[in-house]
Amino acid sequence: MLPVALFIVFLLIPVLEIYVIIQVGELIGGWPTVALLLAESALGAWIIRREGRRAWRALKETFGGGRMPDRELADAGLVLVGGALLLTPGFVTDFFGFLFVLPFTRPLVRRLLSRYVEHRISRSRRRMSLRFGDLGGMYGPGPGEPEPGPRVVRGEVIEEDREADRR
Repeated sequence: MLPVALFIVFLLIPVLEIYVIIQVGELIGGWPTVALLLAESALGAWIIRREGRRAWRALKETFGGGRMPDRELADAGLVLVGGALLLTPGFVTDFFGFLFVLPFTRPLVRRLLSRYVEHRISRSRRRMSLRFGDLGGMYGPGPGEPEPGPRVVRGEVIEEDREADRR
């Protein structure tokens, strides 16, 4: 799966970006396309700065309150990834960068990514249990699985030889 993802990231996305830039350039002209890319970059930098500060402030407040910063960490990560996408020249990466950074689209992206991660974890758990069995409850019960009862190990008690211990 990783080689396919790397192939998409490093080959297909730049090709797609070039294609979209050429299409926009044919539609509105070369200089307006460059101006639009620069305007997107400037707007993106301003939004990243503002939302990055908000995410950092929320993270500090959550840590200060002694709570687990799950949503705040996710938001900070999305702002970070969105910022990297906005700094990459192109319309497609800017579209996804704005989705990750804007405060009214970020909760939707966070929920979608959370569901995706939950799905991947449950799929990996099923795969692990098929491949290696129960593993003795090493990872605990999965979502929706009952708590295991006490474990019974069947065996035989062997009396120790007291004379061998005395020697």
